[in-house]
Amino acid sequence: MNCPLTYFVNDSQTHYQLHKSSLRTGDTIILKTNNSFYLIKVLEEEKYTVSGGWFDKNNLSPATTTINGCTWGGRTIKNDIIAACGLHLEFGNNVVTSRIEKIFHISNLSDN
Repeated sequence: MNCPLTYFVNDSQTHYQLHKSSLRTGDTIILKTNNSFYLIKVLEEEKYTVSGGWFDKNNLSPATTTINGCTWGGRTIKNDIIAACGLHLEFGNNVVTSRIEKIFHISNLSDN
């Protein structure tokens, strides 16, 4: 089915989303995708350390990378979020995860 971009943007509002703007240095995100688990630690200046999934399979964990955003499996990307249930996470090295099933956000409590 070919859907206009507005469909995707409107549909994205129905998924639980973790916005990049809500994250602080030291926060940890655990993602369960259809095929893997990812452990993501927030660094400064939109950088993240990532372990698990593709990075483990390629002996690159932990890797420091950026996060482009989330996709519906194609080229359309929502770049203001780090994760959304039902979507695919795209890392800065263009690795795209399988569909995200669960998101766990652990806030850095040491900055309070």
